[in-house]
Amino acid sequence: MSTIKHSFFFALIIFLSFNACKNSNTNSMSKFTADEEKHRPLFHFTPSQHWMNDPNGMFFYKGVYHLYFQHNPGASVWGPMHWGHATSKDLKHWEERPIALFPDELGTIFSGSAVVDHKNTSGLGSSENPAIIAIYTNHDSEKADKGEAIDFQTQSIAYSLDEGFTWTKYAENPVVKNPGILDFRDPKVFWYETDQKWIMSLAAGQEIQFFESKNLLSWSYLSSFGEGIGNHEGVWECPDLFLLPVQGDDTTKWVQLVSINPGGPNGGSATQYFVGDFDGKEFKVDPEFQSAMEEEHSYWLDFGKDNYAGVTFSNWSNEAKGVLYLGWMSNWEYANVVPTTKWRSAMTLARELELVENQNGFRLRSKAPSEWEAYTSKVFEKESISAENKTLLVEKGSVDLSAAQVSLNLVDLNNKKYTFQLENTMGEVLSFGIDQEKNQFFIDRSKSGETNFSETFSIKPSIAPRTAKSTALDIQFILDKMSLEVFYDKGETVMTEIFFSQAPFETLRLNTTGNSIKIEDLQILELSKN
Repeated sequence: MSTIKHSFFFALIIFLSFNACKNSNTNSMSKFTADEEKHRPLFHFTPSQHWMNDPNGMFFYKGVYHLYFQHNPGASVWGPMHWGHATSKDLKHWEERPIALFPDELGTIFSGSAVVDHKNTSGLGSSENPAIIAIYTNHDSEKADKGEAIDFQTQSIAYSLDEGFTWTKYAENPVVKNPGILDFRDPKVFWYETDQKWIMSLAAGQEIQFFESKNLLSWSYLSSFGEGIGNHEGVWECPDLFLLPVQGDDTTKWVQLVSINPGGPNGGSATQYFVGDFDGKEFKVDPEFQSAMEEEHSYWLDFGKDNYAGVTFSNWSNEAKGVLYLGWMSNWEYANVVPTTKWRSAMTLARELELVENQNGFRLRSKAPSEWEAYTSKVFEKESISAENKTLLVEKGSVDLSAAQVSLNLVDLNNKKYTFQLENTMGEVLSFGIDQEKNQFFIDRSKSGETNFSETFSIKPSIAPRTAKSTALDIQFILDKMSLEVFYDKGETVMTEIFFSQAPFETLRLNTTGNSIKIEDLQILELSKN
């Protein structure tokens, strides 16, 4: 659970909550509420109202994806945490459900995970009707505010016998007590088939602790990971450990996700990853991976500023034996002040993660969401485009870019800068692309619309190193009103960022500092829910 810890920030939150409630009673606020709907995305989940952050307890069962999330139902800023709930059958249309978990005598409900107890190891369900078990952090705000102790975060469980729609809290909570660690939270649980047991990854200060259980009710400490490796500029949180096959090989490796705030490569919040082996007790990073990380820490799940605290869905699988991931599309640097007030924050689109090995070692790759056929209202395709140093890819009125997927290949890159520019009638511009000379990608949202709500929102372009080696560049990007998700080199580098333009972008240009542009296999899908 990402949280704010200093009294100054709590005071700021109370001030913002008061003003949000106060403004909601004015006529001007009713107009702004209507206006801000222009920012609500079509295909990314947003709460109908009020605050949302970390995705929690995600699982797939009987054709339904369940997403729970950190939610303050009383204001559009961070506050007393509940578990909100939404479901989907296609990961593109979401239906918000009643709040799943409310605060109790042990505290508010911070982040956690959920599993389907198929073997009924807990005894709380049956083989015919397995219980869904949610494992979450209780945060005792009263105890924390007094400042007399640091053991105010513990781990508890709740169970559902109706496939995740209603919940009963376990009578003997907490199931993992705090040993005296200030930040002790965000349990992520999975079934470890080799030893027929459950494994829990838990954020504990600036490391990850592992626990084991045969029944989800009684847990024993196994080991810790994290000292001396990775980024430690902020608090470690929202861990996730999973096994992935290496693409094109017959080997498998374990991947550990760790979110950190602050410390991201472009400021604020971000998620790093580690590749190694897990034997049921300890996670150990490959020596080659550790050496590469020490030389240059470029092992970030997403280099954009707006993909944080993401974890994977339980009880989901595909033919490639990958995992399905979804993150919170915001950043703690400005999440409480972005220019929407009826609702705040969206989730990323769900992405399949896979592991590849190239000349740089192991890299985690994110696959861009597919299967847009049912939501495509218009298609523009062109096999080849050759132009001089600039070309207009989408002219005004030809394609609605407020929700669109664009894919193309840039070929014969010549060590110059290639810049995609989205523009609208108000002169707003969102720029992104690759600087071949610097071997890095970039996003510049400084002129993308409203930015003055935060000093750090657009203070400088976000950048990401290119790790693939090729004179061609595969690009896919998805626009959805207020977000840009770019997948470079088949997802080996990803950048996700939000923006708040005052009008939809209408044109798309590609400019270069070189002499020519060569594009192959351009496809633009205009997306619509209708």
